[in-house]
Amino acid sequence: MTRIPTAPLTLGLAGLMPFLWGLATTLNPSLAQWSAGVLGPRFTGPYVQLAYGTVILSFMSGVLWGFATRAAGVVAATGYALSTLPALWAFFFVGGGPTSAAIYLIAGFVGILGLDAMFQAQGLAPVWWLSLRLILTGVVVICLLPVAL
Repeated sequence: MTRIPTAPLTLGLAGLMPFLWGLATTLNPSLAQWSAGVLGPRFTGPYVQLAYGTVILSFMSGVLWGFATRAAGVVAATGYALSTLPALWAFFFVGGGPTSAAIYLIAGFVGILGLDAMFQAQGLAPVWWLSLRLILTGVVVICLLPVAL
């Protein structure tokens, strides 16, 4: 694994907080009750995970679009087209209840790893990018699994 710079690693890990909070409030009924009463149900259990996961999946489209700007010609055009897939995936597939939404989010995040690898192989993403994405995706998938199962 390539060393990940401190700022992206710290911000990436901080971005996991809604997934981790959702997991904690899914697995701990007392914490869920407190969270729902103080923060509201939207910020508790699978609700926070699914809403935030949809936002982050769409955000990743923008990140990938940024990588495509570093290319030219057919490589750029292909990169732009592929970068729209995570947002479209979230729009068309995430919904219909917590179980299916979690399954589709997991599939979306795992699928992005293929795009991450492609952009990195083309020299468009930083050399540490895939290392960071593997860590973040692993945690996201673990957090979403109890909702998906």
